[in-house]
Amino acid sequence: MAPNVPSPWVHKHGGDFSAAMAKEVLQKQDLQFSSRTVPDAIHAHDQFKYSVVWLPVANRWRSLRKALNSNMFSGNRLDANQHLRCRKVQELIAYCRKNSQTGDAVDVGRAAFRTSLNLLSNTIFSKDLTDPFSDSAKEFKDLVWNIMVEAGKPNLVDFFPFLEKIDPQGIRRRMTIHFGKVIDLFGGLINERLEKGKSQTSDVIDVLLTATKETPEEIDRTHIERMCLDLFVAGTDTTSSTLEWAMAEALKNPETMKKAKAELEEVIGKGKVLDEADISRLPYLRCMVKETLRIHPPVPFLIPRRVEQDVEVCGYTVPKNSQVFVNAWAIGRDPDIWKNPLEFKPERFLESEVDMRGRDFELIPFGAGRRICPGLPLAVRMVPVMLGSLLNSFDWKLEGGIGPKDLDMEEKFGITLQKAQPLRAVPVTL
Repeated sequence: MAPNVPSPWVHKHGGDFSAAMAKEVLQKQDLQFSSRTVPDAIHAHDQFKYSVVWLPVANRWRSLRKALNSNMFSGNRLDANQHLRCRKVQELIAYCRKNSQTGDAVDVGRAAFRTSLNLLSNTIFSKDLTDPFSDSAKEFKDLVWNIMVEAGKPNLVDFFPFLEKIDPQGIRRRMTIHFGKVIDLFGGLINERLEKGKSQTSDVIDVLLTATKETPEEIDRTHIERMCLDLFVAGTDTTSSTLEWAMAEALKNPETMKKAKAELEEVIGKGKVLDEADISRLPYLRCMVKETLRIHPPVPFLIPRRVEQDVEVCGYTVPKNSQVFVNAWAIGRDPDIWKNPLEFKPERFLESEVDMRGRDFELIPFGAGRRICPGLPLAVRMVPVMLGSLLNSFDWKLEGGIGPKDLDMEEKFGITLQKAQPLRAVPVTL
């Protein structure tokens, strides 16, 4: 069997990939399933040799993962940067307020993308990468989406490796251009920091650059550039599309919107921007985020796993070098697990202990096991704050007088799951 060809087992059982099967693969036999098949597209700029997403579980992967967990996503680091995130959410609300005064619609996904982009760039580089009040992030958003599309396309080279030199669909060639632009951008920001010296805040880039001097064998300049590529590609698009889906579901389900707004008004007061500390007191808002991630997981098939030798799972043999896809999208819509799975009902989580941090396999939008998304701690802080602030600061109506029933909820797939028609809604000042 060619190394990159998914086995017949995947085809036969991939469609009904149950939560129980996911638990077997992602928890009980996590180590056997922790390798990756590297798509040919990720060979562009040798990204697979530096990326925590694609490296095998070994020393290099562990040291990069540790650098991410301790320098970016630890509770202490996230607490220390909370004021930055709060400021970015306030800018998002100010942008929407400007539109409410002119009666213009907000492209919710795009506005959320700018916020996510600046959130990350402030955490890492202590600066905005885009003007929060203009569409200057459009180019970067298109770049990220192009990367997701190319990485998610079926590529002949992955099935017939002898075609590698020809690259018949031009996927690696286009990916080389896209990756090159992102690497140049971050290379320039790192040079700028090296010339100016440390920032006053000792941000993530300072910590990482210090680590390159102290432990150069563990992390070097190239690793930092490529880590930024991973973080910005994975962290901007997924956050903004989740927020866009959550707002779309709120507008499509006016009762849900009403309940969320009532909770916000009662707990924090009408019209206020949320703090991260408020989230623990807003159970219905948290349920809305869970329900959005159940129906619209940001990475519907997670990132495929690979087995390096034959593995026995639930009575089936998964042959060596098989690719294994975990269909988080199908698990979230499985009628054996979820009652009326296609209905958006945040209430289903109110009396439920089901969590999305990789312990409950009926809800795994961030994956599970060793390969769980390292950005999870940031996402579970950010999405509810952005969503709650948008809902609490304005009333919302769809552009062009469209009724909730007529809102287009069609999906388009890359590696991530996007809304096919961007959500455009008019904020109305309370």
